[in-house]
Amino acid sequence: MKPYEFLDISGDAGIRSFGNTALELFLNAAHGMYNLIMDMESVEKSETIEVSVTHESAEGLLVAWLNELIFLFDAHGFIGKEIIINDFFFGKDITSSGPVYSISASLSGEHFDPGRHHGKLLLKAATYHNLNIRNEDGRWTAEIIFDI
Repeated sequence: MKPYEFLDISGDAGIRSFGNTALELFLNAAHGMYNLIMDMESVEKSETIEVSVTHESAEGLLVAWLNELIFLFDAHGFIGKEIIINDFFFGKDITSSGPVYSISASLSGEHFDPGRHHGKLLLKAATYHNLNIRNEDGRWTAEIIFDI
């Protein structure tokens, strides 16, 4: 199974991400998004940073996760080549009154260098527009549209 594919969307950009698990779906969505931003071949793993995001819904977590990665690139120029998921919670937490979805990860990558890196699209944000996450027969799929 391929991890993601690009969607042809007029005026915006999008990806369809796949996974055998929800965790794999989130990981592949991040890799697909990074490949919209730049050619990842030239990115090295010279620095590692930690990222953690929590939300009340699966869709909200996916948007918040991708927007956190976009923020790290926009504000700090950091792009992750390797993503290691340290913790992933997808469902109802028995200690809280409602559903809790969270992801924490270690991103290994580097800061953007225009002399070495080839940028592609400047993404503003992952959106809720036509966002859907599905689990059909154990195959997870998500479609995400990004403002550019």
